[in-house]
Amino acid sequence: MEASAGLAMQSRAAVGVGAGPGGVRRARAVIRVGKRPTAASLRVGGPAGAAAAAAAKPLAPLYCLKASRGHDSLHNSVDEALLLKRKSEEVLFYLNGRCIYLVGMMGSGKSTVAKILAEVLGYSFFDSDKLVEQAVGMPSVAQIFKEHSEAFFRDNESSVLRDLSSMRRLVVATGGGAVIRPVNWKYMKKGLSVWLDVPLDALARRIAQVGTASRPLLDQPSSDPYTAAFSKLSMLAEQRGDAYANADARVSLEEIAAKQGHDDVSKLTPTDIAIEALLKIENFVTEHSISSGPVGDLIVDSQNRRTKAL
Repeated sequence: MEASAGLAMQSRAAVGVGAGPGGVRRARAVIRVGKRPTAASLRVGGPAGAAAAAAAKPLAPLYCLKASRGHDSLHNSVDEALLLKRKSEEVLFYLNGRCIYLVGMMGSGKSTVAKILAEVLGYSFFDSDKLVEQAVGMPSVAQIFKEHSEAFFRDNESSVLRDLSSMRRLVVATGGGAVIRPVNWKYMKKGLSVWLDVPLDALARRIAQVGTASRPLLDQPSSDPYTAAFSKLSMLAEQRGDAYANADARVSLEEIAAKQGHDDVSKLTPTDIAIEALLKIENFVTEHSISSGPVGDLIVDSQNRRTKAL
C-alpha cells in the first residue's frame, strides 16, 4: 500500500488553441506570477486571429513515497518528506526565482520529479510536451508526429520553451528530444537545467511495461518490446549523450542507488530522486552565484551569518 507524501499538486496550467493555415503557429505563454504562482495560461494566435483559453485544473495528488508495510518503512517515508522540504527551503534562497528545466531520455521520470520539485519550492509546473499538444490542438505527441512531422513538433517545442524562458518560478519537464536543438539550450540556460540520467536497461524495462504507443520514436512493431525499446534507446542515447551533458546538474540514478545500497534503480522513489536533484542544484548555484552585485552580496552575507551562527 502506497504511503502518500501528502504533496498535493496545486499547480495549474491552461492553454489556448489557435487555428491558422500554413506555417508553424507560434505559442506565447502568459503566466501571472505572484508570491506563489498557481496558475498559468498559454495563448496562441494564428493568422485568423482565433484564440481560446482552456480552464485550469488542479493536478491530482502525487504519491511519491515508498510503498510500505510496517512502522520502519513509514518512518523512513516521513523522514524523506521532511528532508525534501528542508532541502527545498535551503535551495530556494539561492534560486532567486530562476526556472528549473528537467531534461533526460523519455521515460526517465521528468514529469513526476518536476511535480515534486514544483510543490516543495512553491513553483508552477509545466510539461512542455503537453503545452505543444494543446498549442497545436492535438491530443498527443504521437499524433503530431504522424499528421505533421517531427520538425513541426520541434518548431512548436522551441516556441514553447522560448516563451517559458521569459518567466520565473517554474519547473518545466521537457521532452526527451528538446536537447537536440541548440536554441533550446539558449532558452533553458536562462534558468537551471537538471539531467535525470537513468540506465538504458531500466528505461527499456519501464517503457516495455507501459507500451510505446505514446512515444512516436519508439513505437515499432516487435515481438519483444524490451529488446526493441533498448535498441532504439541506445541509438538515441548515442545521438543525444553530449547534449544532455550540457545540463547544469546531473542526477545519476545509479549513483543514488549505490549510496542507498541498492543494486537496482527501480527501488528508488521519485522522492529519492527529487532530493538528489535539490542537492545537485544547491551545489551548482552555490558554486556559481558568488559574484559581485546585489544577489552575490546577499549570498555572501547569508553564508557569513550562517558561519558565525555555527
